[in-house]
This record gives sequence, structure tokens and C-alpha cells, in this order.
Amino acid sequence: MPIVGLFNKEGQKVGDFTLSEEIFGFKINTNALHQVVVAQLANKRQGTQSAKTRAEVSGGGKKPWKQKGTGNARQGSTRSPQWTHGGIVFAPKPRDYSIKVPKSMRRVALKSALSSKVTDNQMIVLENLDLDAPKTKDFISMLNALNVNKALIIVAEKNDNAYKSARNIPGISLIPVNNINVYDLLKYDYLITTKDAVSIIEEVYA
Repeated sequence: MPIVGLFNKEGQKVGDFTLSEEIFGFKINTNALHQVVVAQLANKRQGTQSAKTRAEVSGGGKKPWKQKGTGNARQGSTRSPQWTHGGIVFAPKPRDYSIKVPKSMRRVALKSALSSKVTDNQMIVLENLDLDAPKTKDFISMLNALNVNKALIIVAEKNDNAYKSARNIPGISLIPVNNINVYDLLKYDYLITTKDAVSIIEEVYA
């Protein structure tokens, strides 16, 4: 069974925490990780870019000069791509970049990402992250005690005090467990999660 350190919110180790073998001891599938990350980034693209082709720009209906005898290159329109204010060659148009990934592959990728954090000794479990008030200074002290400077922090439910304490710290992101995703797990060096959040992950993905 995978075992990681259990810490309090002051950043002090208070013991060890045993994780589910099925979730955090999963065989890492790099293929699934790659496909899910590519799909996730593609799905973030708006696809609203647009430019006009020569058929869509205004003007250019009249041939600028006669075909022969002027000494100039022949031209049929002042809205050809080589002209100022002309149309765009292969103009980008709005499109859908989204990629569909099977649910089973997403689960495999998520388990692989979680397992990789445990394998690389980059996962820390907190007893809780209940704060009386937003206090960035105390939050930074905890991270310094944990020797962490770039981390994804996962809490069991919406936690305004913790969120407000962490939101201005560079390299730190705090999300509720229902927003967990493969890209964020791989993007940050460390994964910090509360005991309650781990229980939810193990219940949902077992």
C-alpha cells in the first residue's frame, strides 16, 4: 500500500497516511496521460479566430488597369492578397477544436497522474486546511515548512479562507476535489491534499 506523510496545517509532520493501492498505486499509462492532456488543452481553445478572404473584403470590383501595355504586372482586383487591404490567403475561420476522450481513458489518466505523484514522492496529505480567516502570511509559512513552492492544493469542498490565502501566491493553485484534472496534476511539482479530499477521490474513482 502506498504511504505518504501526514502533516498539520503548520507544516509539521504528525505521522504517515496510507493510500488506496487501486488509485495511488496504479500502473502509470503515459499514452493515456498524453492523449487526455492534449484533449484538455484543445478543449480550452475558443476557436473564434476569423479573417476575411478576397471574396469577403469590400471593394476591388473593377480591374485596376488594362491587362497589357502599362508596364505594370497584370492585376484583376485591388483586393488580391498581395495588395494592401486585400484578402487573407487561407484565412482562419471559426472552428471547433474539441477532442472527445472516452470516460474510461480519463479515469486511467487521472489514476496515472495521482500515482506518479506518489511514485515521485511529490504528494503531501494535510490533516485539514480549516482557517479562521484569510491569512496569506500563515499559508506561506506552511508551504515553507513543507519545502514546497509550486503546488496544486486540493480541498474536499469550497474553502474561501484557504482560497483567499493562496490566490496571490505565485505557483500555487487551490481547487475543490470535484475540479481535479490531469493537466493541473502534471503541471505542478507537488500535490497537497487534505484527508477528506483523499477519501472522496478514493470513493469516486475506486
